[in-house]
Amino acid sequence: MDRLWSFWIDRGGTFTDVIAHADDGEEVSLKLLSASPSYEDAAVEAMRRVLGAEAGEPFPAARVRAIKMGTTVATNALLERAGARTLLVTTQGFADALVIGDQARPDLFALNIVRPGPLYEGVIEARERLAADGAVVDPLDTAGLAAKLKAARGEGFTSAAIAFLHADLNPAHERAAGDLARAAGFEFVALSHEVSPLPRFIPRAETTVADAYLTPILQAYVERVAKAVEGAPLYFMTSAGGLVRAEAFRGRDAVVSGPAGGVVGVARTAQIAETPQALGFDMGGTSTDVCRYAGSLERRDSARVAGVKLRSPMLDVETVAAGGGSILAFDGLRARVGPQSAGADPGPAAYGRGGPATVTDANLVLGRLDPRFFPSIFGPRGDAALNVAAARTAIAKLAEQMGSPSVEAAAEGFVAIAVEQMARATDRISTERGFDPRDHALTAFGGAAGQVACDVADALGPAKVLCPRYGSVLSAWGIGQAQVTSLRQMGLDAVLSAEGLARAQALAVEVEAAARAALAEQGAQASEIRRILRLRYEGADAELSIPIASLDEVKAAFEAGHKRLFGFIETKLAIVIAAVEVEAVSAAADRSSPAGGGGARSATEGASGRSQSPPQSAIRLTAPPAGEHPTTQMFFHGGFHDASIIAAETLTTAAGPALIIRADTQIALPPGWSATAGPDGMILLDRAERARAATLSLDTPDPVTLELFNKRFMGVAEAMGAALERTAHSVNIKERLDFSCALFDADGGLVANAPHMPVHLGSMGASVRAVRDRHAHLQPGQAFALNNPYAGGTHLPDITVVMPIFMDDAKAPAFYVAARGHHADVGGIQPGSMPPFSHTLEEEGVLLDALPIMTDGVFLEADVRAALTSGRYPSRAPSRNIADLKAQIAACLAGAGAVRTMIETYGGAAVAAYMTFVQANAAASVRRAIGKLTDGQARVPMDGGGEIVVRTTVDAAAGEAVLDFRDSAAQLGSNFNAPSAIVDAAALYVFRTLVDDDIPLNAGCLEPLKILTREGSMLAPRYPAAVVAGNVETSQHVVDALYAALGVMANAQGSMNNFTFGDETRQYYETICGGAGATALQAGTSAVHTHMTNSRLTDPEILERRFPVRVEAFAMRRGSGGAGAQAGGEGAYRRVRFLAPMKAALLSTRREHAPQGIAGGGAALPGAQRLIAADGAVKELPGCFSLNVAAGDVIEIETPGGGGFGLAT
Repeated sequence: MDRLWSFWIDRGGTFTDVIAHADDGEEVSLKLLSASPSYEDAAVEAMRRVLGAEAGEPFPAARVRAIKMGTTVATNALLERAGARTLLVTTQGFADALVIGDQARPDLFALNIVRPGPLYEGVIEARERLAADGAVVDPLDTAGLAAKLKAARGEGFTSAAIAFLHADLNPAHERAAGDLARAAGFEFVALSHEVSPLPRFIPRAETTVADAYLTPILQAYVERVAKAVEGAPLYFMTSAGGLVRAEAFRGRDAVVSGPAGGVVGVARTAQIAETPQALGFDMGGTSTDVCRYAGSLERRDSARVAGVKLRSPMLDVETVAAGGGSILAFDGLRARVGPQSAGADPGPAAYGRGGPATVTDANLVLGRLDPRFFPSIFGPRGDAALNVAAARTAIAKLAEQMGSPSVEAAAEGFVAIAVEQMARATDRISTERGFDPRDHALTAFGGAAGQVACDVADALGPAKVLCPRYGSVLSAWGIGQAQVTSLRQMGLDAVLSAEGLARAQALAVEVEAAARAALAEQGAQASEIRRILRLRYEGADAELSIPIASLDEVKAAFEAGHKRLFGFIETKLAIVIAAVEVEAVSAAADRSSPAGGGGARSATEGASGRSQSPPQSAIRLTAPPAGEHPTTQMFFHGGFHDASIIAAETLTTAAGPALIIRADTQIALPPGWSATAGPDGMILLDRAERARAATLSLDTPDPVTLELFNKRFMGVAEAMGAALERTAHSVNIKERLDFSCALFDADGGLVANAPHMPVHLGSMGASVRAVRDRHAHLQPGQAFALNNPYAGGTHLPDITVVMPIFMDDAKAPAFYVAARGHHADVGGIQPGSMPPFSHTLEEEGVLLDALPIMTDGVFLEADVRAALTSGRYPSRAPSRNIADLKAQIAACLAGAGAVRTMIETYGGAAVAAYMTFVQANAAASVRRAIGKLTDGQARVPMDGGGEIVVRTTVDAAAGEAVLDFRDSAAQLGSNFNAPSAIVDAAALYVFRTLVDDDIPLNAGCLEPLKILTREGSMLAPRYPAAVVAGNVETSQHVVDALYAALGVMANAQGSMNNFTFGDETRQYYETICGGAGATALQAGTSAVHTHMTNSRLTDPEILERRFPVRVEAFAMRRGSGGAGAQAGGEGAYRRVRFLAPMKAALLSTRREHAPQGIAGGGAALPGAQRLIAADGAVKELPGCFSLNVAAGDVIEIETPGGGGFGLAT
């Protein structure tokens, strides 16, 4: 009998990688174009070639042991929006919930907000409602729903996604609705409690829609392959890293099917190399995927793929838009790499099809790729060699524009930028999660990884690089190592106690039975069962996965994990078992040798061993002839080096520089690195010595170095933000992300501000300078807290921690770092410190004016607590304030460490010089934008009597502008006064959006702007004027005034609609979205956060399970946007019923003065709000109110729309 073959296949968007493994250990590797007129399906074609099946012959299924496959079919369907025609069926009042989402806009600085459209084409609401405990409030109206479903099926909808609130607790309504949909003729029905049986309505519903949209398309592809292989055992790779039989493959499990194979390949490679921790680095043509392995596959619960949010267990992969095909560019100031890609056609310049300069071209110019070992498959007819001259010409143009000393220097600089981008992505799965990348080996794979692997390791810190045998097809190899699995989850929401753990163990038995049954349906039996508890602190969102064990063991493991990841444990908060997860794992679907076994042969050989011509569309590299050791010239660290060219199969040991040639990739070995042959055909690269950083010219910025430091400085601020998000205790910081982190130069000038909350932008520099001015003798190990609105603060809840950083024995700080966070309460006359009717600063909370909070590295807890509990209106939760202040210190220390490392590597003078250069670069970018503007003026009235008046005077030639606010209203007796820091932040935000480019956000953005305010006005109030609304409301009006004066955009909703409610034991705060203003190019986006805020909204299920309220509707307020050639965005409608007595308050504007249009566009509707008492009585409420509500009372809030642009036709 013929030997049996196993096939491991990664079907990508461009290439399909195939490894064929025979029972006797022989292996064949192929790489085919995924789409070709020569065959119907690349995977099937590859298998037929290996099996020697001629055209027209039946597929020899009897000779196949198993086919394991990963595919991008689902991802491509998302990218191309080519799924099934899907209908969303949801709870009445929530038809718009998935469009609104968490109300945050995707791009903070996009002038025109582009929100990805939903996957569903239609939506119907079902009259039904469940309570937060799953009890029925309103029964399902089956007759009404049946009629709607029948009508929708008649309109051509084929898939139905059914998602009701709290269905994870009681699925009866969803099951009944599913029966109605199937009876109406829907071909595929997805029920949210089955697709994602966990709390949080929005992600559960989004995932259900994706499953309904993708599964029919995916199954159609699966059925085509199954038919083509005529019954051969067929398995598909899931996003979670396991295999399922073809018939069980669902859309929700398929979106990272191919990359999941790479993660499994990294894990298996690390095991073979006996490396306990590894970072995976998969560099392809358009992007790079990174992952981490440390003894087990790391998973995450959610991801955004092609603009679609999905919640389903998936292996943890981060992606950055930098690959071999990333386009190189020079914008006149900075060298840039990506995110645009040349793709496969025209491809890089070297492909000879007129393509642009790319990273691949740079590697060719540097000698890191040798065209002699590539097949002649390029050029217009696909028969030419790689064109090095074309690559050199393309980069030479850029080198001339940049003033580079040579083409090679420019190419090396572009590669360095690409490496920096990939290193920052790797930080997100290592440093930002509390893991040191230096403790890991770097596993480099993908067609383009070998050329830069050592550079990435140098940038990250690992001293060892693993280059697997199947470097360019590791995802396919990883798929071959995967096992058939079944993973099932179920929500619990029980406190971790003896009783709670017993409930979890009982539930685990039920979940395990479901997982085993699902495995049995695939013809497999479980050889391993993994039982996991998903744990979190009460009131928190972040969950950790802990294996089921004894109560003490579970608690200890959770606290250890929480301490490592977040930096603290909560001794006073209960630990909650959020969900139970069980994974049933089978033995391998087919047996292969542990390391792959046998010898690999070229794709140019047939299955019988006879010689064949190269397969059409297969890509192979040729190795140097046996016994020959050709040499080449390679460019490293600013100069050429003679380098050996080594065939991988002949390698024993080698010192860099060298170029190692494999059949599927080339590996560049720099000076200071060595290569040795490892197990299973692996090549091990080790750093012998770290390359010295080149001496930098400090007179003028080099375009490449400027871009590198821009990314490094921004990386510092982003790493600080990640540390603060990890270590903070409060929901406002950890989950609503109401914080900002920044790096400052020695003079307090902003160098980099990670874009978290726009209203914080540009204002922290004044806080840094206030600390410096109030403390003449700063010392290492100090930190200060400041929330003074009259010294760079915004309002009292926003507390800024400032830390001066010293180098060596210097007497003055070398730089500063700062972290600002919105604290849930800092005192004042109302819980939450957002009182609608405060008249003095004292009534808004405790004032911290550069308060020392750390000395000699020791936190001054007693002093801080005394300050927080002092005054007439002290903080209600000083312990929580202190916990968040410690988290802010941790963020500052993370930033300080990153910059210190930078200074140690490049020198203090170079870092200081480039802090100045990146500011000058930002100023130049803003000057360009100013040159396109004209003079203007605007008057924007405010509810309550204030008015913003601005005149903009533009000097286009100089690229400068004067923003004159001196005619704005006098200081107000209310709290709508805005300190000057808020005016600066608004101006910085507006001009950053006008640049329309990814420029560094720093003090340079304000340099071309002269901002004038009048002391004693509402935009420069005198102490002790109240200011709390100035931060959240007046700031929005300042932005609207600037856009109107510049003729750019109509008014947005102009309010954050600050809604608070609570009692003595609990407080809740949210901001509510509204309409965006229209521009000349685009209508305003509806129901989205605009301008100076972008905070997330709590999911309705979580809100209802934590507070005695019921959200009865959250929708777009149709008809509220202003008319125009481009219409304004619609506002939002929110209806909340209170189930217990509470105090509720609203702080808002644009109730008396509607958002205005521009250039003839119409005004939007102003906001409105009302109280509907339990007895049905309706009372209209003002935009600012504070009242007591009783059980059964309802508050409705209608937020303003956005103004229109241009005359409506």
